[in-house]
Amino acid sequence: MTTGTVLKIERVTDIADLQKALHQAGLPTGDLNEPGRLFFRFTEAGELVGFGGLEGSAPDMLLRSIAVEAESRSKGYGGRIVTALEREAVARGVARLHLLTDTATDFFRSCGYRLADRESAPASIAVCEQLMSLCPATARYLLKTVPDAS
Repeated sequence: MTTGTVLKIERVTDIADLQKALHQAGLPTGDLNEPGRLFFRFTEAGELVGFGGLEGSAPDMLLRSIAVEAESRSKGYGGRIVTALEREAVARGVARLHLLTDTATDFFRSCGYRLADRESAPASIAVCEQLMSLCPATARYLLKTVPDAS
């Protein structure tokens, strides 16, 4: 893992690179332009390392679209991106983050997320396209209560 350098976060304004990265990672892209979504690009020392996003509003948001660039994988960037997105969510008044995954259950569990039943999702999350149609029924639903940053 690269240490001693800052992971920079900035809002995505042009979704072309995000869309390409998500497509390469096998993640859904059908709703990227819909309202209520915040996507971020993450760089370190000027190099793109990945993307991630949040959807919805406090107190519950969906953590989504985390994709680490191929050459940056297995270097700890995924966890750093999740932590940065959690901080961003807390700054927006979020108490709980929710997510769906087909392939990264163990990774998200290592980040403190716990498995839950999809049916237990709050109404504001249950109506997200990720849960309703974009992610398959086999995707695992996880959630985490995020600590207050204050």
